[in-house]
Amino acid sequence: MKKLLYTSLFALTLGASACTVADVQRTMDGVLAGTAGAPVTQSEVASGLKQALEVGIRKGSNQASQTDGYYRNPLIRIPFPEDVQRVENTLRQVGLGNEVDKFILQLNRGAEDAAKSAVPIFVNAIKQLTIADAWAILRGDKDAATQYLKRTTSQQLYNTFNPIMVTSLEKTNATRYYTDIVNQYNKIPLTQKVNPDLDDYATQKAIDGLFVMIAQEEAEIRENPVARTTELLRRVFAKENQS
Repeated sequence: MKKLLYTSLFALTLGASACTVADVQRTMDGVLAGTAGAPVTQSEVASGLKQALEVGIRKGSNQASQTDGYYRNPLIRIPFPEDVQRVENTLRQVGLGNEVDKFILQLNRGAEDAAKSAVPIFVNAIKQLTIADAWAILRGDKDAATQYLKRTTSQQLYNTFNPIMVTSLEKTNATRYYTDIVNQYNKIPLTQKVNPDLDDYATQKAIDGLFVMIAQEEAEIRENPVARTTELLRRVFAKENQS
């Protein structure tokens, strides 16, 4: 286990940095000893990872739930539904582009509003994290924790998030705008009628966006000491003598 501990924390703390043998040894010793001199236990590693996940989740969700959190972020902005892209193209061609833009804005506003409710679902999943899970995540890729959350929360998140998203879409008038533009499209001669499930589309896209934000925050905590905002995070993710 001690060998496993050294290997895991070496990979986490050094990454791709070029160090001398002495630097490597000092770094591992520093991480295992902690910043205050006391050894870092397996329990602390698990607790530190849970804390890192919660920090990343709260920050990522808070960013997504701000005004323009989705709309102005090209990584997570929700576009017109792909499976009916012809609707958008046709409406723009007949001079209804403003209506399409208005809908896309309110669609993203709905996601921003619903994102506020996602944190408790993620936090509940974090509480179930075992020490074995923690080690697997520490040894994994830079988004290993995010992938863990995807595996353990996606269905619950969807089930809980969907009715919230429906309410948010109605509150921001996205549903009404969508109904209006689809009705206008369906009145155009020789077009194939459409009536896709907006609620399902918006819910899944909003969830995908949250995972993108969480993955960014996870990478930041792994790589940037400044992002470690608590003493436990600094102890578990400490870097010393990095060259």
